[in-house]
Amino acid sequence: MTVLILTSEEDVTADMVVAKLHETGTPAIRLDPADLPGKAVLSVGYAHGDFDGHLSVNGHVLSTRGLRSVWVRRPGEPAAHAAHPSPWLTAETRQALFGMLHSASTRWMNHPRNADQARLKPWQLRVAHLSGFAVPPTVFTTSPRLAQQFAEEHRDVVVKSASGPPPGDPGLALPTTLIGPDADFSAVAAGPALLQRYVPKRADIRLTCVGTRLFAARKTAEPGQVDGRYGDTEHAWEAVPIPERIGKPVLDYVALAGLAYAAFDFAEDEDGIWWFLECNQGGQFGFVELATGQPISEAVARWLSQPKGEHRRPESHW
Repeated sequence: MTVLILTSEEDVTADMVVAKLHETGTPAIRLDPADLPGKAVLSVGYAHGDFDGHLSVNGHVLSTRGLRSVWVRRPGEPAAHAAHPSPWLTAETRQALFGMLHSASTRWMNHPRNADQARLKPWQLRVAHLSGFAVPPTVFTTSPRLAQQFAEEHRDVVVKSASGPPPGDPGLALPTTLIGPDADFSAVAAGPALLQRYVPKRADIRLTCVGTRLFAARKTAEPGQVDGRYGDTEHAWEAVPIPERIGKPVLDYVALAGLAYAAFDFAEDEDGIWWFLECNQGGQFGFVELATGQPISEAVARWLSQPKGEHRRPESHW
């Protein structure tokens, strides 16, 4: 039984998991959907009630009947590396590849349907509230008037992207930015804005959930620091215990969302409260493992390598 990893060739975090799979003797095939068609060959057949599919990648052949699990890590756009790429070819390739994989009886980390839902920021905040997290007041709006009122009510607010930075080459940085009620909100009318009450923090928290295993790391914030991803800091990530008031909401959240893997970001305030900021269903963990020594890649490999019958695919209970 083989693990299929959908990711790019340059994914060093996936390399860490592949190494752990090899240590346990679990076969794994790595495929970037961008290389299909081309470096990879696909075949799907259905006749007389019998379904089977095959993938050939770098000389290794995988049958859907021998598929143990699928890890959707950081895949490229289907057919992006084709000799003559086009939106139509991408759509056709996605139909063939994911149609085949969805038809297989296997486990996913994470299932694409659940992953798509889990990316929606307004939905995340709703699930976080239902799970019992502390959630800062937030507004998504295209109304300059409502944005102004929100800023006047909470005084210090941050503005950030709901979907990430806009595409570009080279890539653009779009850090979370602190603004006040005197800001010009007229541009809000041109596109949805995400405004959130600023949480003065003493630390950033990254909590990684793999199945039911939880790993928390903490990095002390600089005074007045808004976005922990940017700016110099003299502090490193350190492993920390998980408060009981956090552990249960995390497991409730992933159960509601139907996720096998999730990376949570929190802001820890001066009272020690962990404020929920977001949950990234495909968030990075390599940097945390390298800094703290937490065995996250081993946990991922163990989840992926377990026999089919030991885990049903997580279902969204939303």
